Amino acid sequence: MLLALDVGNSQIYGAVFEGEKPLCEFRKTSKLPVSADELGLFLRSVLRENSVNPQEVREVAVASVVPDLAYTIRHCCEKYFGARPFTLGPGVKTGLNVKYKNPAEVGADRIANAVAVTHLYPGKNAVVIDFGTATTFCAVSKTRDYLGGVILPGLRTAMEALAEKTAKLFPVEIVRPPELVGRTTASSIQSGLYYGNLAVIREFSREMKAGCFGGENAIVIATGGFSHLFEQENVFDALVPDLVLTGLRLAYEMNRGDKNEDRNA
Repeated sequence: MLLALDVGNSQIYGAVFEGEKPLCEFRKTSKLPVSADELGLFLRSVLRENSVNPQEVREVAVASVVPDLAYTIRHCCEKYFGARPFTLGPGVKTGLNVKYKNPAEVGADRIANAVAVTHLYPGKNAVVIDFGTATTFCAVSKTRDYLGGVILPGLRTAMEALAEKTAKLFPVEIVRPPELVGRTTASSIQSGLYYGNLAVIREFSREMKAGCFGGENAIVIATGGFSHLFEQENVFDALVPDLVLTGLRLAYEMNRGDKNEDRNA
């Protein structure tokens, strides 16, 4: 069995795969500090609670955008699973041609998403939108070129910034408000977050589809925690919640048998 871990700025999103089949999925805050023992005990416990025997996990694959957790995760995997983790990062096989000026700058989660899209939707141009701590838009061509993307604050990050940087605004539940024009401070913030991001989704998707693929059609794929919030707006061609973990599993399989030293993504 393969334990796949997507280590983000807010959460660790994980799954155990038996072949291509995910047996369970889970999330844990990635807030620092966290020890290798704390993480290892959590992982073993959450697997047992999902009827997965931790002793059957033979391999671990990691996509991380949190360099400060690199040692903790490696030590955790070695101690609690007896496995040195495969780390998605510079120098590993992905099947992508990364067009960034410095390919090492592209987050491992974005690379994993792109790997998954090229396998799930072969021969199609794609705009991939990932709703996390940051909301990212990535352009991936039908010839597996990672063309680049756009990064902006995620919904919760934007909401927390409003609450932190203003005297009279406050945190709110992130939901779809019933109308555009709010009649309370809370509903006005909710409207700005929801409809502001909806406008960004529509405009960025339209501009990227028109400008990145030489006039050819492209599909829009959504993933990440807040992607479900916009599911009924008909702005995505598909919503794939576990896209990053699927891509991480595929990258691991491409590199199976290769010596992969632990690296930061």
